[in-house]
Amino acid sequence: MNFPWDQLLVEGTWMITMAQIGAPFGIIGLIAVITYFKLWKYLYREWFTSVDHKKIGAMYLICAVLMFVRGGIDALMMRTQLAIPNNTFLDSNHYNEVFSTHGVIMIIFMAMPFIFGLWNVIVPLQIGARDVAFPVLNSVSFWLFFSGMILFNLSFIVGGSPAAGWTNYAPLAGEFSPGPGVNYYLIAIQISGIGTLMTGINFFVTILRMKTPTMKFMEMPMFTVTTFITALIVILAFPVLTVALALFTTDNIFGTAFFTVANGGMPMLWANFFWVWGHPEVYIVILPAFGIYSEIIPTFARKRLFGHQSMVWATAGIAFLSFLVWVHHFFTMGNGALINSFFSISTMLIGIPTGVKIFNWLFTLYQGRITFESPMLFALGFIPNFLIGGVTGIMLSMAAADYQYHNTYFLVAHFHYTLVAGVVFACLGALIFWWPKMTGFKLNEKLNKWCFWFFVIGFNICFIPQFILGLDGMPRRLYTYMPEDGWWLLNVISTFGALLMALGFMFLVASIVYSFFKAPREATGDNWDGLGRTLEWSTAAAMPPKYNFAITPDWNDYDTFVDMKEHGRHYLDNHNYKDIHMPNNTPVGVFMGIFFTIGGFFLVFETMLPAILCLIGIFGTMIYRSFQVDHGYHIPVSEVTETEKRLREARIKEREAVSHES
Repeated sequence: MNFPWDQLLVEGTWMITMAQIGAPFGIIGLIAVITYFKLWKYLYREWFTSVDHKKIGAMYLICAVLMFVRGGIDALMMRTQLAIPNNTFLDSNHYNEVFSTHGVIMIIFMAMPFIFGLWNVIVPLQIGARDVAFPVLNSVSFWLFFSGMILFNLSFIVGGSPAAGWTNYAPLAGEFSPGPGVNYYLIAIQISGIGTLMTGINFFVTILRMKTPTMKFMEMPMFTVTTFITALIVILAFPVLTVALALFTTDNIFGTAFFTVANGGMPMLWANFFWVWGHPEVYIVILPAFGIYSEIIPTFARKRLFGHQSMVWATAGIAFLSFLVWVHHFFTMGNGALINSFFSISTMLIGIPTGVKIFNWLFTLYQGRITFESPMLFALGFIPNFLIGGVTGIMLSMAAADYQYHNTYFLVAHFHYTLVAGVVFACLGALIFWWPKMTGFKLNEKLNKWCFWFFVIGFNICFIPQFILGLDGMPRRLYTYMPEDGWWLLNVISTFGALLMALGFMFLVASIVYSFFKAPREATGDNWDGLGRTLEWSTAAAMPPKYNFAITPDWNDYDTFVDMKEHGRHYLDNHNYKDIHMPNNTPVGVFMGIFFTIGGFFLVFETMLPAILCLIGIFGTMIYRSFQVDHGYHIPVSEVTETEKRLREARIKEREAVSHES
């Protein structure tokens, strides 16, 4: 085994050195805390090997929040570097590494696990299911994502981060990027992407086959509808990325020439592959966000969602068009007028179904009895901010104009008005909205609202100046500039806005910590003062029991739960319980993740023997699972009856306490 020890340690700035020193101590400290409190057995039994969709969803969300912090720190480092001319806070290579990892972290390791975490926690509850279709596959999916996340973050202190941008364009990422950085990019995203593809298949089948028998497709909750359509996009788009990453990996490690110019490769082939996946990827994160807004807005407007069926068709239209627009990402790369015209028109067409959604949300708000809880504030803040992203997107869709905008900060601002206003606002609002489903208590509303105002105001202060900088000619991917360029004032303002966003996020962290210790625990499943409109709010407790529903609920219309409450009925009134079948926990996902992590690490450094041994371990684990006899277990009717009785008594006590206080 010829391991390249000389490439292992990164020689860089004081920040990298501090990270190299701090990371081992952090890991040792975490292990010491878990050991001191004797949590290893509990974590292994109840979390690491769990196939419960709610726990897997919670683990996705924990990782997503941690990656939001990591990506946010990267953003603050970039804004600090650009705040003043000729700044030396970051050198050019370190800036390129931070810039590259920021994009990958926020898209692949923050937005997607946040969405998948919400899928896991909420979708089975919304469709009246007891778990997903393939619980073990769900566990494997998470641990493959976790493996990719660990590998990618390891690059900062071991070997060096990728520095060719988050799009990893050839030939820059090929023959002009020596070292293991690009290999980290290729292999970490490949491993995580395999897990993502498994998740897409799992939820596509879950919604098709596991929903309550009375629920029709066009009457499903909008978050479930957008999940179903997004899962289909994942199934169609991610194989393209998988193939592209595999080809680039063979170029880097085995000397093939798919994208290598010197040996007759085609760099533009990578650009096409990347964006054939990359633009649908934008909708993989934005369509579930639209589903989130379609749950929050009717809840706090106290109205049925306007135009439910048109929303379903608009979602399907966006999904279809998302595969027909990828070339607009490289109008500047020399396509002919006919090709540019086709993709310019197809890009503009996406504005039509998106506009349908915007108007449906506005009509839902019209004459509603609106209250301004913090999730509703994020939903309302989304509409005007996302509209700015959409309008500037139409500007960029015109090929001739795009030649002027494309490589400037105008595009950076557009991209963030689309993804931050569209996805991050949705993630923060959804985290607050569905927090009781995971923890049994609500977050502090006062701190949540401080989070909203600082984050949204800071967001606009940060990115509106970037539109102006772009129109003034400031190129993107620039690590420094001269005083004579005249960009310093707007960059200072933009950096100040980024700091306000960070402060807003800290209010959310404060809300979580404060509420953990101070918030009253709730017994009812309908946590927002009885405003819930879908089945996840009909559970017997704020935190659903492990079987979710003692009786399979009925769903005859997309406002069935509201109708039942108005007529004084509830599915919980049915006590005709039966034994409930549930899946067993399994360590298969954990071991697959370990083998992928270790094997991926050695493949990054092109050390074949350990990588091959780990590959054998992966296939060995799969074979072990294939021959394992596992029929799950049954929760006896006596246990179901006792659990439901206990939860019913807790709900009665809570109602009596509320009545006494009022």
